Amino acid sequence: MTQDETRSDSRRAPGISKTAIWVAAARAVGAREPDPNVRNPDHLAEELLGDPTKLDLEHPVVDALSSSYDEAMRDIEIAGFVRAMTERTRFIDEALERAIGAGATQVLIPGAGFDSHAYRFRELLASARVFEVDRPEMLDFKRSRVDAALGGPPANLTYVPIDVQKEDTSAVLARHGYDVSQRTFVIMEGLTMYVPEEALRALFRFVASHARGTSVVFDFATRAMVEGLKQIDLATLPPAARSGLERFLNLIKNEPWLFGFPVDGEKELLTELGLELRELLRIGSEESARRYLTRADGTTLGAEGHAKAEALRKAAQARIVEQASPEQRQKIEERMREQARHMAYRIAEAAVA
Repeated sequence: MTQDETRSDSRRAPGISKTAIWVAAARAVGAREPDPNVRNPDHLAEELLGDPTKLDLEHPVVDALSSSYDEAMRDIEIAGFVRAMTERTRFIDEALERAIGAGATQVLIPGAGFDSHAYRFRELLASARVFEVDRPEMLDFKRSRVDAALGGPPANLTYVPIDVQKEDTSAVLARHGYDVSQRTFVIMEGLTMYVPEEALRALFRFVASHARGTSVVFDFATRAMVEGLKQIDLATLPPAARSGLERFLNLIKNEPWLFGFPVDGEKELLTELGLELRELLRIGSEESARRYLTRADGTTLGAEGHAKAEALRKAAQARIVEQASPEQRQKIEERMREQARHMAYRIAEAAVA
């Protein structure tokens, strides 16, 4: 083993999800935003991560924790991730507050990673039980960070080590005092795309077996996005887009995307599994930006980086259209619009039917 490899091993945290680190880092950067109207509310993300250099993940959004906020947000890739995680976090927080206000007495968080709801919402959740579910290695690391940074977990939090793909979730949870007869709020953040279809269906059916009034919030990719990641040829992409996508593919190399929802088929799939779709929001849409990314002065979070990304995307599309014959251009433009619809990343809330 070389000296560099030895250093790398000394930094590595075994069993820690790289995508969980990446997402928490994006939340942590977003929490540095001065304007509370667009700030990511996860002010504990950076504390739960600890020293990112010990997590053995080289990525611009992680590196951004060591640079100034304004400098970081001028980067197209960082701004994009920070914007998306801000939208996602705020959507989930709002849904949690509604659920507890409506009488939920349990919160279930499968694939919890660095989730901070049990700690950020101590007062709101004081009369509820919270269950964080994840692989044993991830929870062990999480608990060590909670002890070091926050002085320990709240009394109403239970850590449930489990592999959701191999073990019976309901049986393991029951052994830890979980009660499906309770009205529950379920957070499935950054989870659905990493779980095989049958295991995910089983998880949704488990949610649907809870008391009426139970609700679940989850983000998801489309089937086209999942299949596209498997088939994409990086050599065909312009350099500006290639580097970021290459980093993302490397990030999920050992945590591959396995499942995508059928486009416009979300409602039917959820109905089949015993759930009713309440709200569906496209991350990055005008509505999402209006709700979660608009500052008090009317400007938009990460506007500079977002504008650069949009300019590059439109320039690439324009080149494709220009190279086509006049009679083909309309069909190509229609195909691009349809492709954009199929590649949209979404977040939703559903309830027990």
